Amino acid sequence: MTATMVGSSLSPEVPDNKRPFDWRKGIIIVAFCAIPLTLLVVFTYLPFGQMVGFSFYRMKYIGVPHWVGLQNYRQIVTRPDILPSLKLSLYYMAGSVLHISLALYLATILSFRVRCGNLFKGLFFFPYLINGIAVGFIFKFFYTRGFIFDSVLQWCGFSLNSLPYWLKDQSINNWSLVGASVWRYMGQTMILFIGAIMSIDQTLYEAAEIDGANKFQQFLHIILPSIKTILVLNVVLSVTGALSVFEIPFVITTGANGTGSYFVLMDRIAHTNQKVGLASAMAVVLLIVILIFALLQQILFKFLFRNQDDGVKAAKRRARRAKRQRNRIAAGKAPLLTNGRRQRAYSLERGQ
Repeated sequence: MTATMVGSSLSPEVPDNKRPFDWRKGIIIVAFCAIPLTLLVVFTYLPFGQMVGFSFYRMKYIGVPHWVGLQNYRQIVTRPDILPSLKLSLYYMAGSVLHISLALYLATILSFRVRCGNLFKGLFFFPYLINGIAVGFIFKFFYTRGFIFDSVLQWCGFSLNSLPYWLKDQSINNWSLVGASVWRYMGQTMILFIGAIMSIDQTLYEAAEIDGANKFQQFLHIILPSIKTILVLNVVLSVTGALSVFEIPFVITTGANGTGSYFVLMDRIAHTNQKVGLASAMAVVLLIVILIFALLQQILFKFLFRNQDDGVKAAKRRARRAKRQRNRIAAGKAPLLTNGRRQRAYSLERGQ
């Protein structure tokens, strides 16, 4: 038996595809791809390019624009009201950590057999179905002095005079708005987690119970690695939403008393003050900040899950090693039987 015979026996030849190319299918594929790509370019990338161009001008919606270069970007740094509004996103980022933690906890419970589980899923998901403007009006009356929230606290024994003004007191009003945001979006995040958890193979839990793993260990070593993709998606969506929050502060407080988020201020500059160039520059800066946070999140999750492997990467490594060994044997650069190399290559080929 020669090395060539061994290599050919380990990797059988794959027959060439001799079917002629179907031009009709190719045209259909190109046509179906061309329509959404055209819409994407016309209604997304071209307007974005124009917005980047507007950021270098001092202009209104009507009138002649004047080139100012980087002056709009300098105003973002020098104006005393723009950067502090971006710092308000930290409140909503803290709220996103809370709502992701609660959603993951509830999803872990409701993914298994729970009495009235479907009812609880519907109740938690219902706030997300409500329009954002309606949610703002709900919480505007909820936090109004002497209304629902204050009445509930008075039933619990609190005095009305000892309660703060939830929407006027600047030490607590942003946390009040964060609570409204958590109430609205927690159900959506929970449903995404439930869908990911329910797709996990049940035999993994059975094997873990046989090995003596408790529920927390099963969550840490089975559930978390299996839903890593959905977890990263929810974190990215939450951070993006925290940086671009608009509906809650705009409807409830209209940005008054130190609650004006970056998006609320940008809307005011663009539509009330008619400073389109400055608002465009703010939008570009916000996009850059979101991209930076998304990159940092990818690096963080790659570090946190560096030791988690579902077996696919290990199988690919074994396949690459087996392929290299087969190529060496086929080329006659490796002996057939030297310190068990031939046997190891054969074992790697079979996945042993």
